[in-house]
Amino acid sequence: MGFRLESIVPWGRSFDEHVAMFALSEADLGRRILGCGDGPAAFNAVLTERGGRIVSVDPLYGVPVDAIRRRIAETYPEVMAQARRNRDEFVWDRIGTVEALGRLRMAAMETFLADYPAGLRQGRYLPAALPTLPFTDGAFELAVCSHLLFLYSEVLSEAFHLASLRELCRVAGEVRVFPLLELGTRPSRHLEAVSTRLIDEGYGVSVEPVAYEFQRGGNRMLRVLKGNRGA
Repeated sequence: MGFRLESIVPWGRSFDEHVAMFALSEADLGRRILGCGDGPAAFNAVLTERGGRIVSVDPLYGVPVDAIRRRIAETYPEVMAQARRNRDEFVWDRIGTVEALGRLRMAAMETFLADYPAGLRQGRYLPAALPTLPFTDGAFELAVCSHLLFLYSEVLSEAFHLASLRELCRVAGEVRVFPLLELGTRPSRHLEAVSTRLIDEGYGVSVEPVAYEFQRGGNRMLRVLKGNRGA
């Protein structure tokens, strides 16, 4: 099935959230970065303004800016209503209130929308999706994948996760994935099996704490390093 804009709910996170989610150091931010499944996040725009080197991929990037803006406006009220209904699933020490969450997310998405046309022209936003990426081996030093792998374990199979992580390791020497919970704050049903398989194939795999927790219990990332047999 092809990408359909009406089937997605665009929801973008801020630059500072990306830095915290993936424990990104200043040295990390100076690497060649691939952002996978970035959606309408501010990370690419802000990092580019700071002089960083980043390409973001998402099926959303095949859609014109005005259509993305309309879709954000259509879905925003329901996303906010869901946040209110499920507020006990989240930790509010960093963001504070549902209203503050809405302001933070909209500011991030406005940053993305302002940058998107130029980013398309410059090749910083590309319409692509896992488990197959349009890049040569080792094109990036670091790949980060936010709120896609593991979060949607109920609908994305173990085989999809394994193929996606192998592909990310093909194009980048290091991969970081956040969070490791499914929707509903349950530990991902695929994490243990996928990690074990990757270790067996020669990749370096670790689960590491990060200084970010919004989804309750979601304060760990997966780090995968390409090993000799995984090269």
